[in-house]
Amino acid sequence: MRFFNLVMAVTSMATLWAVAGAPVWAQQPISAQSAAQKLMVVPGSKYPGRMHVLPATMETTQWGWFDNGELPRLIIDSGDTVAIESMSHSHGQLYPGRTIEELKKLRTDWPARGPMTLTGPIFVNGAEPGDTLQIKIQKIVPRPWGANFNVPGLFGQFPSRFPDGQVKYFYLDNEKKTTEFAPGIEIPLRPFPGTLGVARKDPGRYNAVPPGPFAGNLDNRDLVEGTTLHVPVFVRGALVWQGDSHAAQGNGEVNLTGLETAFQEITLTMTVDKATKLEWPRIETPTEWITMGFDEDLTKALANAKSETAKFIAEQRKVSPEQAMPMVSKTSDCRVTQVVDIKKGVHCMTSKDAAKSLAEPRPTAETPQYLVTYATDADMNKAMDNASWAMIELLQKDKGVSRLDAYALASMTMDCRVGEMDAAEKSVHCLVAKSMWKK
Repeated sequence: MRFFNLVMAVTSMATLWAVAGAPVWAQQPISAQSAAQKLMVVPGSKYPGRMHVLPATMETTQWGWFDNGELPRLIIDSGDTVAIESMSHSHGQLYPGRTIEELKKLRTDWPARGPMTLTGPIFVNGAEPGDTLQIKIQKIVPRPWGANFNVPGLFGQFPSRFPDGQVKYFYLDNEKKTTEFAPGIEIPLRPFPGTLGVARKDPGRYNAVPPGPFAGNLDNRDLVEGTTLHVPVFVRGALVWQGDSHAAQGNGEVNLTGLETAFQEITLTMTVDKATKLEWPRIETPTEWITMGFDEDLTKALANAKSETAKFIAEQRKVSPEQAMPMVSKTSDCRVTQVVDIKKGVHCMTSKDAAKSLAEPRPTAETPQYLVTYATDADMNKAMDNASWAMIELLQKDKGVSRLDAYALASMTMDCRVGEMDAAEKSVHCLVAKSMWKK
């Protein structure tokens, strides 16, 4: 616990908890730098601010939970950059060679926590409740292997239909940015952090699986290198965590896992924004803004995503949210983020160019580029279930993929998009790119 003791010295305090129940370090100015902190600042960065490194060790990571009373593992200034390492699931216990029985036991023996290993927290000087923290992803370098697994009879979108489990390991070719799923099938790599966010305002230890206003386990495959997460701050210093590393993932993540890995490096620049006030996180790409909605019910998650998108359109076009709401389906591209993290997600992409619409007709049958399945229902949960299950069956029938492999391939590559979102009958359209099959 040498690192933990050195971090405690940063605050130069003898007592951890104040009478009010908040950590003393959260009530006092943080300026002193311990020997450990000074050695984590490195020279020669091409990125903004001072450059820090935060290795993933047993002292700098937590397995599957957040707690806003957790001591910072690194303290930085607004505008600084941090190169962070991450571990694989369960404090590095996911790696090639582990069986599905061993992976299942890691979940069932620790039911009160998620599987992800989180590096942090990082305290950002100047961040106060009510601010917005901008977290720009400058660079991502995955490790050379990844895994996808289905825990038998548990979790995922269809646990009752898959009482048998499977784990598959893959070599990640970071030069070609592909991995071979099977002979003749190559999956493009698009690495992103499944979990990136700040501490929630509520004290105590919380399971890291459900996402929320603090971001966290967004599992949003569009949060890639070059994008910026804008997230509201709830506690002093924000307290930033990162983990649950993915090399690729489908929209839906139907068997609970994408192409799971760990990052040799994810480099983040963190900047405090005092002017912007957000209630929910947003993602900024070079050309778009992405708004999100979550709920245990996918129909409500869609409604929440539409509401957040209408707020953004209202800001962009200087109209009221009520006037903006009918514009959502005419201007924005909405997709099913994931359906397996307790709170399901929908995210909507809106162009930064107010004159440009990203809405487009959704295919209902196979196209030259995509295998396509779709379903309609007043209940978005049923529409998603039926559309994604149809794709799993289609992969078996048309591509000769085994049942478990079809589930895995859909989880890592399927793109489930929202079609009709205004009428009583909603629609979900699931696409798989034919380009993955090499002749």
